[in-house]
Amino acid sequence: MTTAGMTSFDEIYGLPDPRGYFGRLGPYAYQTPGHAQPVFRALAGELAPERRTVLDVCCSYGINTALLNHDVTLDELYARYTSPKAAGLTTSELADQDRKFYAARRRPDAVRAVGIDVSGPALEYAVAVGLLDEGHCVDLEAEEPGEGLRRSAAGTGLITITGGTSFLTGRTFARLLTAAGRSAPVAAFVLRTHDYRPISRCLESYGLTVERSAATQPQRRFTDPAEQQRAVAAVTALGEDPAGKESAGYFHTRLHLAR
Repeated sequence: MTTAGMTSFDEIYGLPDPRGYFGRLGPYAYQTPGHAQPVFRALAGELAPERRTVLDVCCSYGINTALLNHDVTLDELYARYTSPKAAGLTTSELADQDRKFYAARRRPDAVRAVGIDVSGPALEYAVAVGLLDEGHCVDLEAEEPGEGLRRSAAGTGLITITGGTSFLTGRTFARLLTAAGRSAPVAAFVLRTHDYRPISRCLESYGLTVERSAATQPQRRFTDPAEQQRAVAAVTALGEDPAGKESAGYFHTRLHLAR
C-alpha cells in the first residue's frame, strides 16, 4: 500500500511500453487524463509563442501529452493498447506503429512537451514514439533538476500533473519554479483524499493564486472495500462530503489551477 492508503500500481510504470499500464488500470476505469484533456488544451492555447512548452510532472508514458497534442481520446488509447493485435507485438514493433499512429494524428496547435518521471523506461518510450520532446528521469523530492531540465523549465509556459500530487510536496514545485525563473501556471488534478494546501502555499509564495474548482471528476474505481473505506475516512477528515462520490465507489479529483 502507499502512504495515502491507496493500492499500489508501481509495477506498471517500469515496463518497456504502455500496454501493462492500460491493461492494469482499465478494469478500474482510470480516467483522469481524459478529464484533463480539454482543460490542458484550453490552457495551452493561451500560451504566448515564446512559452509554448508544457512540462508534465509524473508523466509516465506520455499519456497527457498524447491527449494534448493529438486527435485521440483516452478510450481510443485503452482500446489500442489492450487489443489482441497489440498483444502480439514486440515493444519495438509497437513503438514503430505508435510513431506512425501519433504522427498521423498530430494537431496543428501541438506544443513542445517535456516530461518528468522517476521511470526511465516509461520516459524512453514516450520520447521514442514522439509523445515527448524531452524526458527527464529525476525525483525532484530528493534532488535538484539537472542542467537540461533547468534549460527546459526556463521556457515552460504551463506545468501539468494528473497523478502524483499525493506523493509530492512543495519541494518539487519549488525546484521547478526556481528553475523556470518565473511563476509558470500549474494545473493539477488532485485527489480529494489528499491535502493540497501545503503545495498551494508553496505556489502562492512564488506569486501564484490557486483557484480550486468546485466540481470534481471520478478518477478510478476502488480496488476493494478496504481502499474505499480508507478513502471515505480521508475525505471526511479533510472536511469533504464523500456522498455520491467516494461513497459511490470512485476516487474523485478536483482541478487546482495556480496562475
